[in-house]
Amino acid sequence: MGEHIYLESDGKLLLVYGDGTGPAIPQSGRTDLDVNSELIRLPTKEEIDGFGITWEEIRTNKFRLGQEDHTVTHGKPMIDWPGEWAWKDSVISDNAVDPVARESVYRTIHRVVSKVMVINSRKQVLMAKVSRGFFSGCWTLPGGFVDYGEHPREAAIREAMEELGIEISIDDPKGEVGEAFGSDDGALIREEIFNEDGINWVSFTYRCSGEFGEDEIVPKDDEIEEARWFSKTDALRVAVSIFDIEAISTID
Repeated sequence: MGEHIYLESDGKLLLVYGDGTGPAIPQSGRTDLDVNSELIRLPTKEEIDGFGITWEEIRTNKFRLGQEDHTVTHGKPMIDWPGEWAWKDSVISDNAVDPVARESVYRTIHRVVSKVMVINSRKQVLMAKVSRGFFSGCWTLPGGFVDYGEHPREAAIREAMEELGIEISIDDPKGEVGEAFGSDDGALIREEIFNEDGINWVSFTYRCSGEFGEDEIVPKDDEIEEARWFSKTDALRVAVSIFDIEAISTID
């Protein structure tokens, strides 16, 4: 099992050369490699001690690449601006960077999802039973991944249309995506790392009012099995996502 230390500060990452010296700096766009050279990589604990760097452990991630398991300990270096370290984004396009370092950077990128609580006049919340993906077979609030360049509020509106065929409106009191209107979007923002693979999730959950009959809700084929209105109590009973549970709990 490979064991590695990931030290990052202000977007700068400590990398070393194959012999443990450093800091190493990737070269953007490099594709040709010297067959006799070793890859730029994350340092070991002993190598960091050799640099005289004091650091605090944050968390440990574990993942497999090919047939080898890796343990990557993330830490916060107790130093000033590490100007000589590599920008972590620079590892992406340099083939001379070890895959473990690249994978570790990839796992620090936030996965952003956006959802919406559609609540009717009877204080019921609309939920969808998912037929594929992370929560296949489970009831969730309408929502999904935020697209590149998309505001989470726009993503929630889009997902409601794509998954259930309904057109909703979410208050935008600060005018984040256009002209300001309404007074309360009910926005809840939550960050979570669920397991040792280290994937970092950020969830936006909005709130809006809506009155939709069964004939107006059109579940998306191959993604949504059915949709149904639930009381707060029943919604909390069937919900599995901690993001959903937190949001549903706020219903008056």
